[in-house]
Formats: sequence, structure tokens, C-alpha cells
Amino acid sequence: MKWLTMDMWSPYVTGSLIGVLSWITFLISNKALGVSTAYVRTCGLIEKKLDNNVEKKNEYYRKYSPSIDWEWMLVAGLILGAFLSSKLSGVFALDWVPGRWEASFGNTPLLRWAAAFIGAIIMQVGARWAGGCTSGHGISGTLQLAVSSWIAVICFFITGVLTAHIIYALF
Repeated sequence: MKWLTMDMWSPYVTGSLIGVLSWITFLISNKALGVSTAYVRTCGLIEKKLDNNVEKKNEYYRKYSPSIDWEWMLVAGLILGAFLSSKLSGVFALDWVPGRWEASFGNTPLLRWAAAFIGAIIMQVGARWAGGCTSGHGISGTLQLAVSSWIAVICFFITGVLTAHIIYALF
């Protein structure tokens, strides 16, 4: 059980385990592994509390009913797993402003949170536009050898590198 307390796991072992999880997901649910739909369903659940007829009014919610399903539980498991992993490895810390961000933009949590929030919105819009999130395309789509997913993953990497260079003025 020593592996539970390691700071980092081997990317080869972790990647292999994610691949096996993806196979099991296809076998059991006949669906790809991904998380972006869970976030949209969460918004739908919140809207449903405010207006019970939201599914009739919103075409997307007619196709993807706002409900708690296995994808939603996967997101909860990712958050809980990350927390438990950091606690067991002894690296858990409440770091409101990461060191790299602080060096470039100062120690202002509000600015960091605003940037993270705007980035999350952009990522979610992109995930809906691309028909899946980074895990959906990067894990499940490439596993199925879908050309569109390979193109999406290449674009994710190029855009991520360019964005980091622009934000942190690395050029």
C-alpha cells in the first residue's frame, strides 16, 4: 500500500489504468469516458430547482436530462480522489495563489480566481463546441482512433502551450 502515499505515480501506470477504466466504461455503459456533460447537467439541476419545466424549455436538457448519473459521480470521485491522494501523500496545501502565478501577477487571490473562472467558462464552451472535453477526446476518442479526437488533442496541446507563453510572457 506504499503506492498510496507516493507524491507522484508513474505516468505509464496511471495512463494504463485510465485506459482500462475506459474499456470498462465502454463495456458497462456503452459510453465514452468524459466529464463535461456532468457540468452541464449540474447547471440543469440548479435550473430545475428554479424552474421545474426547464427540460421542456431547453432542447439540450431534453437530450441530456439534468440528473445525477455515473458521469456526475465520476466528477465527484475525481475531486474526492484528488483530495485523498494529496492528504495520503502529505502534499495537501491550501494554495490560493500558485507560486508561478504570484511571480508574474502578484499575490492577489481575487485576480487568480477571476482568471480561473473565465478560463473555466472558455473551456466549457469549447468542450460543448468540440462535442467533448479534453478527457472525452484525449482518452476515449483517441482510444477509438477517432480522427476528430486526434485533431482536437493536437489543438489542445498547441493552444495550451501558446496560452501559457502569452500569459506568462515567455516569448
